[in-house]
Amino acid sequence: MKLNAIERGDGPETVVFLHGLFGRARNLGFLQREASQTFRTIALDLRNHGGSPHGPVTYPAMAQDVLETLDDLGIERFSVVGHSMGGKVAMMLALADPDRVTRLMVADMAPARTQQGHGDMITKLDAITFPPELTRSETLDLLEPITGSRAVAELMAQNVSLDGIPGWAIGFDEITQGIGQIEGWPDLQVAPYEGPALFLRGGNSSYVRPEHHPLIHALFPHARIRTLEGAGHWLHAEQPRPFISEMMAFLTGQNI
Repeated sequence: MKLNAIERGDGPETVVFLHGLFGRARNLGFLQREASQTFRTIALDLRNHGGSPHGPVTYPAMAQDVLETLDDLGIERFSVVGHSMGGKVAMMLALADPDRVTRLMVADMAPARTQQGHGDMITKLDAITFPPELTRSETLDLLEPITGSRAVAELMAQNVSLDGIPGWAIGFDEITQGIGQIEGWPDLQVAPYEGPALFLRGGNSSYVRPEHHPLIHALFPHARIRTLEGAGHWLHAEQPRPFISEMMAFLTGQNI
């Protein structure tokens, strides 16, 4: 499956950016712009998100989408930065095709099942009946009681089409059917990824816990696990400058 891609920069090395659940490539635009001063950068809409095609959800399939898209763009080797669900796709890429992945950076995610209540939220979102006419402000008011915050409602609203009859503009049914896969992690019998890896967790987040550290090191023996204090799961949005500092130091080989 060929994914929708946003390209910036023309450096000799490539960095690929992968967003989280209900996100899209442009959500990581400020990270991409920073990295594009040094690297060629590609931000992708993962399947069922943004402008990419829809299909059943598994991490091997999503990783294969990325590889097929990069093949189409003529990119052989690349570093990858993934947040949340995109972090799991990034891990899968490194494990499935380690010779192509130069560096792996995972933002607030572990190779484990993460039960964070998305299933309950999706059930409520699935029950929404969109009125025949809807403004952006009304969309936010409709979503906020379900998402629990205005910020998450803003994220979700980008997935609602207000052109014509309002409705989901993404592969919502596929995401609903695949939420167990998204919150899970496949049982893999693979060799570990021996390249450089950085797992950057939010200090206020519960996604990467101490019991996950052995799992990380088993699959990524050279991984460094670092904490961004004062940040939750959306650490790149909550602490953008410290996140960018960590990211650029790692991608340029200074943080090893």
